[in-house]
Amino acid sequence: MTDQQKHLQQVIEQQDQLIQEVNTLNTQVTTKRELIMKLQGVLEYLNQTGVTLPTSEDVAEENKEDEIVESPTEL
Repeated sequence: MTDQQKHLQQVIEQQDQLIQEVNTLNTQVTTKRELIMKLQGVLEYLNQTGVTLPTSEDVAEENKEDEIVESPTEL
């Protein structure tokens, strides 16, 4: 095989490898998109049923209540 033929063979092998990598990445992207859609559905369901996250004020108030309960009482 000549040097040019070896180079052509290397280029073809590299191209094939890159095509395989792109196909793998496309599969991963599709899987991630499907997961995002499922999570979006769960998020919409939870929002429609009234589930919310506590606000920072709620968390601060809860922490304050925990401190009061844990502190020893003085007589």
